[in-house]
Amino acid sequence: MEVINTIGRRKEAIARVYLTDGKGQITINKRDIKDYFPAATLQYVVKQPLNTIGVADKYDIKVNLNGGGYKGQAEALRLAIARALVKIDEENKPALKAEGFLTRDSRVVERKKPGQPKARKKFQFSKR
Repeated sequence: MEVINTIGRRKEAIARVYLTDGKGQITINKRDIKDYFPAATLQYVVKQPLNTIGVADKYDIKVNLNGGGYKGQAEALRLAIARALVKIDEENKPALKAEGFLTRDSRVVERKKPGQPKARKKFQFSKR
């Protein structure tokens, strides 16, 4: 099998994934997943698509992650892995789609407007 290359985005985070045959090793920015995401919940989020199909120890995954916070990065990586699994085998698509792993979450931070302290908050108003 050749290298499968996909991309996933969430908020400001971008995950570029290179998936090959292997023993289930996940390397993020040249560090192990346990070093990069110490929180077990984020490791779980990243591995969700692999566990859904049951191929957690079949592929090695190399990742370039940049931008955003750790939660956004984990969710961007989840999307990229799900897309890679669909590229490998089209039959994986219904299971992953049903779990919502193939949907790009397009919600991003609303911009700050002039004359206001934040996007929607207004300065205090008193009519005296």
